Amino acid sequence: MSQPKAVLEKVRQELMKRKIELEHDLKRLSQEPVADDQVQDPGDQALSSTMEALHVSLQDAELGEYNRIGRALEKIQDGSYGICMDCGGPISERRLKSYPDAARCLSCQEVFEEKGLGQ
Repeated sequence: MSQPKAVLEKVRQELMKRKIELEHDLKRLSQEPVADDQVQDPGDQALSSTMEALHVSLQDAELGEYNRIGRALEKIQDGSYGICMDCGGPISERRLKSYPDAARCLSCQEVFEEKGLGQ
């Protein structure tokens, strides 16, 4: 699916803005201490463990989004943006508006998720 240059430029700018936001968030998360080094009772240890798991989960989610944005920007650059990586068909404009880093059309994404392959 060939997008007009003006549309692609707008998408590229939005993706770049989000990429910069994620870079700042990831830097902050990597420098943010999760727990202090004080002696803790079992309840505090459980809370610290839970907070650390949430911190890592957030960091992983943001890193995943960051990587998807990078791939979308590469696709804009090489002219393959909006083309499903599985079937080679167009990804709907509506889907791209909701998920500008979508790599699959909705049909292929559903099949991918049904097979339990994740995102």
